Amino acid sequence: MASHTLTVGFDLDMTLIDSRPGIAAAFVALSAETGAFIDTDLVVSRLGPPLEQEIAHWFPAADVAAIADRYREIYPTYAIGPSLAMPGARESVDAIRALGGRTMVVTAKYEPNAKLHLAHLGIEPDVIVGGLWAEAKAEALREHGAGVYVGDHTGDVRGAQAANAVSVGVTTGPCDEAELRAAGADVVLTSLTEFPAWLAAYTTSQA
Repeated sequence: MASHTLTVGFDLDMTLIDSRPGIAAAFVALSAETGAFIDTDLVVSRLGPPLEQEIAHWFPAADVAAIADRYREIYPTYAIGPSLAMPGARESVDAIRALGGRTMVVTAKYEPNAKLHLAHLGIEPDVIVGGLWAEAKAEALREHGAGVYVGDHTGDVRGAQAANAVSVGVTTGPCDEAELRAAGADVVLTSLTEFPAWLAAYTTSQA
């Protein structure tokens, strides 16, 4: 249902929210429950890809699916409260609304837990889609007619490209400016605090 209305998509972890404290807490609980060693500092240094990829570093392949399910089950208890909105996140969503636009979140995170994060922080996008990573994010972006996608990972850049959306990278996650630009980001910002001004200039140029 592509539309001429301005629609902007955002990644979640390390783009809209700093989920590192919550994810670390959830993995500490998982480690305690299973007895497996998990280096939580390493885990939170490479957020972005699907959970199963991270679980596979710490558990046998045959256990990954079940352990991932258990992590998602305990996640709301440990991870929602400690996680914070990134600087500029609310202002960025407000800037899009002020222009009559729509916002969406497209994330690899389990969708019910993504919704819990956003509700807890009072960030209310028009659409939330979970369980999509990298190029697969383009499915949701195309369906909702997103012309811009904002993310912190090279996988987000690839998703934007696959949807023919403007790729806006932010260096608040694991990928630096050079990595984002090498992946093909159209714009790189140091954080979402710069996004409202960029959006104003972008929409003027498109008018």
